[in-house]
Amino acid sequence: MIVTDILIKSIWAGIAAIGFAILFNVPRRTIFTIWALGFLGGLIKFTVMHFDLGIVFASFLGATAIGIVSIQTAHLKKSPPLIFSIPAVIPMVPGFFAYKMMLGLIALIKIEDADAYIQTLIETVNNGAKTMFILISLGTGVAIPMLLSRKESIKKSKFNKNKKIVV
Repeated sequence: MIVTDILIKSIWAGIAAIGFAILFNVPRRTIFTIWALGFLGGLIKFTVMHFDLGIVFASFLGATAIGIVSIQTAHLKKSPPLIFSIPAVIPMVPGFFAYKMMLGLIALIKIEDADAYIQTLIETVNNGAKTMFILISLGTGVAIPMLLSRKESIKKSKFNKNKKIVV
């Protein structure tokens, strides 16, 4: 039952990635690959979260996997890696925590009781910090593989007869 839940969430992450890919007007030939990367990122994120390792670390691992696979896919599809990685990682953006933070900021204006104010302030700062750390982990997770493999651009790679990349 837990495996089914993780798979369903991952499938929806892939579908959301397709939505962002269409929004960004990516080439049609990349749509299935973007779905697969969104699915992979979601699968890793939700699996790591199931083992209680934290949403920030889970998002980092999912984004790193997307970054690594998007570089390899870029060579095969002869497209820039960002076409694959950005739409695939956007479904992992923490909209829920950002929304709760904004609601908390609005609620702080209306609260008159000191204890309720402090409790709301703590929850608001907590949600804001989670949002920031998840966003940093997503950006770092996608960027690190691209920075480490910067020498292997698609323009410099040559394909042999078996269509394997030779650098």
